[in-house]
Amino acid sequence: MINREWHLIGRPVGRPKPEDFALVETEAPQPREGQVLVRNEYLSVDPYMRGRMSAAKSYVAPYELGKAMQGGAVGEVVASNAEGVAVGDHVLHFGGWREYAAVDARHAVRVDPEAAPLSAYLGVLGMTGLTAYAGLLRTASFKEGDIVFVSGAAGAVGSQVGQLARLKGAARVIGSAGSDEKVKLLLEEYGFDAAFNYRNGPVSEQLRAAAPDGIDVYFDNVGGDHLEAAIGSLNQGGRIAVCGMISVYNNTEPAPGPRNLARLIQTRGRIEGFLVGDHYDLQPQFVREVGPWVRDGRLKYRETVVEGIENTLEAFLGVLRGDNIGKMLVKL
Repeated sequence: MINREWHLIGRPVGRPKPEDFALVETEAPQPREGQVLVRNEYLSVDPYMRGRMSAAKSYVAPYELGKAMQGGAVGEVVASNAEGVAVGDHVLHFGGWREYAAVDARHAVRVDPEAAPLSAYLGVLGMTGLTAYAGLLRTASFKEGDIVFVSGAAGAVGSQVGQLARLKGAARVIGSAGSDEKVKLLLEEYGFDAAFNYRNGPVSEQLRAAAPDGIDVYFDNVGGDHLEAAIGSLNQGGRIAVCGMISVYNNTEPAPGPRNLARLIQTRGRIEGFLVGDHYDLQPQFVREVGPWVRDGRLKYRETVVEGIENTLEAFLGVLRGDNIGKMLVKL
């Protein structure tokens, strides 16, 4: 079988360009002892992947030049050389950016396509959902009655953070997004109390108008002027959970830090970064609590689906541009 896979062939400088990548035809791999061969049905493209395209040391190894990239994927097992996983099973794994992946069975998680759409296991019920859950409840120490601000709030993680806060009794939930269409979505579908388009004026001014009583929690997906604005509106004892900083991912020079960090002394505020990989112990609790909310419609989610392996790169570049509403996925 022919297998198409995306290779990184050059380290991007600034915004990634198509010439940094190549779609390569290979033979589908054969599963070794303890492995399964998966025909991928959905691939995930995520902002953190931009960091793996750089050679700089980070919390995860860089992509290797001239080799297939990696990412979340879900698909059907078409050959098995491992006990406990049968042909026809569906599994969640990390061999994305390709049509067929040979995966160690111990790193593949069986999922039920009857219980939820396969795509949901890459988003609302997968790593995306757990990121929102852990960041809000554990890192930001959310408590009932908090006023919560979420940047990138129409994205896959941000939209869930806002809804989780609302379902758990937030006094007010505010979101920022990059278009009037997305602001409307936050207010009318996701139940945010206030939202603004950050392109329409200074973030600090718009946040003060949306949160006249300040904020207790800020969930950061953007960094930059959003982080500075959040520090400026932080109440005493406020907490900031840093999930991502998409505004600086393509910078070729270091971005200036917030100019008002001294305010953390006055507010006794706290800023803490986190990685979802440190919080997988919450997975059973997350599924137990959030699963029913998804099934009965109390927690809504959107997906932006791009068709075809050949369009995976464009889908990824779209994430960096903010083209997606909710989770960006590629359907093969």
